[in-house]
Amino acid sequence: MTAAAALLIAAAVTVSLTGWSTLSNVISPAEARAQAPKDVEVTGPVDCRKAKCIALTFDGGPSAPTPKLLDVLKSEKVHATFFLQGKKHTDTFPETVRRMAREGHEIANHTWTHKNLKELTDEEVRAQMLPVQRDIEKITGHAPTLMRPPGGATDDDLKKIMKDLGLAQILWSVTAKDYETTDTALIEKRVLDGAERDGIILLHERYAGTIPAVPDIIHRLRKRGYTFVTVPELMAPAKPQPGEVYRP
Repeated sequence: MTAAAALLIAAAVTVSLTGWSTLSNVISPAEARAQAPKDVEVTGPVDCRKAKCIALTFDGGPSAPTPKLLDVLKSEKVHATFFLQGKKHTDTFPETVRRMAREGHEIANHTWTHKNLKELTDEEVRAQMLPVQRDIEKITGHAPTLMRPPGGATDDDLKKIMKDLGLAQILWSVTAKDYETTDTALIEKRVLDGAERDGIILLHERYAGTIPAVPDIIHRLRKRGYTFVTVPELMAPAKPQPGEVYRP
């Protein structure tokens, strides 16, 4: 890696961390679990207080390639968390959304048109969130309880709006930046290099290099002792609280 490339990567990381550090409080999955009442038991299949857990998440779908990803996840017996985008997505691929729900994946909100929510008025923020809530509830019978702000852009004002809408905010710990490359090996390397216990992996299945990387990511992380869970399972027995921001 050249010195210039290293500086660019460092700058990108700094921008992300600076944006997140303006929040009054960001909660890690481990902190969320620690805040749960001591007498509450984990009711799901995995207790991430004991297991080495990691969450696989996908943004911006559903799209034409999503069923192929669902085939991979079904074959590998992995449940993921999907942050769905509204316009030209949830209304175009309703059967894919139904399949996600039927096969046990967590379905969440990623806005209507992927705008930076920090740049919008309160009314405009609600207009980004509510149509996706309605679409998903109409298709699956359940409205999402999780959302991901585009680009991770959020602040304390957005926390108040999301609390009112009943949505917890989920950020991430590692991304392959698969929107800028079709190199499957590079996508896999970026994920594996950044993987950590209680981590949240961010990918986008609509980009050509991503789905081919998923089987090896799953296999290699399993060899390292990881168990794949949804975001709510990662935090159990705690439940993600509306408005709060979660990031490993």
